[in-house]
Formats: sequence, C-alpha cells, structure tokens
Amino acid sequence: MRTGMFRVKHWPIADKQGSSGGLDRSSRGLNRASGHLNGAKTGLAAALALIFGVALAGCSSPEEIAAKTGVAATASAAATAGSGTATATGAEGMEFEDNADKNGGSREFAYKWPAQVSAIPALAARFTTERGTILAEQKAEWIEAIAEFAGDNCVSCTSRGFSKEWEVVADLPRYLSLSADTYMYTGGAHGNSAFDTLVWDKDKGAAIAPTAMFRSEEDLQAALYAPWCKALKAERNERLGEDYADDETFPCPDIAQLTLLLGSSNKKTFDRIGLIAAPYVAGSYAEGPYEATLPITPAVLAAVKPAYKSAFAPIK
Repeated sequence: MRTGMFRVKHWPIADKQGSSGGLDRSSRGLNRASGHLNGAKTGLAAALALIFGVALAGCSSPEEIAAKTGVAATASAAATAGSGTATATGAEGMEFEDNADKNGGSREFAYKWPAQVSAIPALAARFTTERGTILAEQKAEWIEAIAEFAGDNCVSCTSRGFSKEWEVVADLPRYLSLSADTYMYTGGAHGNSAFDTLVWDKDKGAAIAPTAMFRSEEDLQAALYAPWCKALKAERNERLGEDYADDETFPCPDIAQLTLLLGSSNKKTFDRIGLIAAPYVAGSYAEGPYEATLPITPAVLAAVKPAYKSAFAPIK
C-alpha cells in the first residue's frame, strides 16, 4: 500500500524488438498516465476503451462496460472461463496469466490485483469481467495478425503483450482508492504504458472516478493548476536542464488532461492528490510521464462536492 510518496513499477514485458523506446520504467513518485498505442488495430477498440477510458472503467458496471465497448458480456465470460492461470498471492490477492506461442509469434497477458480487491466480491467480479474482455480482444487481434503476416518473418508484427496491475493507493474506513499500471504492446517499435484509477465506496458498493468527487473541471483547474505547473517545471529542470523548463512544444497541460489519484497519509481521510501527465501530454515519449504529489489545501477542499467533503482533510 502506498502511504508515503506514491510509487509505481512497470511490468517487464519487453518490446519484441529489444527496446523500450526510451520509456523510463523506473520513474520516481506517482506515475499514472494514459498514452498513445503504437500499431494498434481496430479489433482492439474494446480493450483500448477499457484501458484509456478512466471514467468508463471507474464508474460503469461490468454490463455497461461490455455494452459501451461493443463486446458482449457472454464473450467476456467465455474468455475468462478456462483461460489462463489464476494464482492467489499475498493473503489472497490474485495474479492471472495467459501466454501463448504460435507460428513464430508470441502473446503475453497478465492481470493482477491485491488482497483488498479480493475482499470485495463485487469489485473482484468487476475486474474479472474487464480482464476477460481485454483478453478476448487480444486473442482475436493476435490470431488476425498471425494470419496477416504469415511467412513475413516479422516478430514484432505477430507479438503482443498486455499487463495490468491494480494497487492500493489508500484504504480508508469507507473508501478504497486504487491505481493500475498497464503496459501494452501491439506491434511496432515499442509498446506504451497506460494508467487507470478508481475509488470504491464500501458503503454503497459502487465505483467512483476520483474527478467525480469534485464540483467541476473548472474548480479543479483553479485549485491545482498553479502548483501542478510549478512542480512540472521543477521536474523538467531536473530531467532536462533549465533551458527546457518552459517548453513551447509541450506547455503545462490543464488538469483535465491528467490522471488524478487520491491518497492518504493518515488512513482516515484523503489528504493528498497525485497528478500524472502521460507521454506526449507534458513531454516527448522518451521523457516518459511526469507526475506530482500535491497536498489537499483549503482551495482544493472547497472544490470537493458536499457529499464527499467529510472524506477529505488538509494535511496538518
């Protein structure tokens, strides 16, 4: 569980051409972003919607997810049943793998969640449905690629990789805040990382997108933009030097372009916010994502919807 500075690790599914494309997979602090997928096909539309549609994954039921992505719930169930190997880990957390090789091509799939998710059956079922949908899409697209590139001796064309690991950001009496680190390779020079976030309301048995706990995008922008841009400039100075701190190609992105996580240092209330800019949002792909961890201030607290106000408190 992340109780100090948010941390993240990237899954070691290597790009099949032997390069990570310059992506820094040991980034410091809170690293949660959404990004561009290189070489993806239309057959992966449902998987992409699940990976990059944070609001969809965070606030929809399994049935709604299937309907909105155009994938039937029965297909998800079929993909999950009898597929891969699920292993209990760390006091009943779950780690699932489904790998295959065919005609010179390979496919890797991994999906993992912690014990706190397994302890909530409705949440575990939700992630199981998501896992099955993405796996079914990966399998179908991989078989198409093998047929399309048969005899071409193109390893990168017929290799696919996907991994998603959910981790606890904060476990409060009423709310469980989660983040997910995703890596996806769909052919081409390199894969990419994507990130998801979700808050589970234990009392109501429902998922909430963290941004939905605030009044509006405008209120979040007003409360967080200045400190976010200050933190981004400092990180750019450290990575690239002062000459690159004010990048005209990648100006400081608005809060609406970022992934937002809710954290806690006291295990009672949310008292800090993580903000992450994906590659291409605040910098080039080679720079990787940029992130900042900011405290809950009175200005941020004022932006919280009344229904969730009691769950937040400034750091003392």
